[in-house]
Amino acid sequence: MLHQAYRIELATLAIHSVAGLRTPVMIPSGAVVNLVAGPLDGDRMVDVNWYGKVVMMFTGDLRERGTQISAEEAEQG
Repeated sequence: MLHQAYRIELATLAIHSVAGLRTPVMIPSGAVVNLVAGPLDGDRMVDVNWYGKVVMMFTGDLRERGTQISAEEAEQG
């Protein structure tokens, strides 16, 4: 899969799952997330890496509240 990174423009809900316990978390505006599995089709949830944590986000939230950025931009934060 090609590298896909997104800068979140508006705070967005994500779900962090550990040992079967799902916890809602807010991804703040300005954060960079990297798509772990895709593609961004439909309205399903996808896994993204955010500060070393894999969380689930709705594809629509990434499309509507995020801006795709280059790998170089993602490394800079």
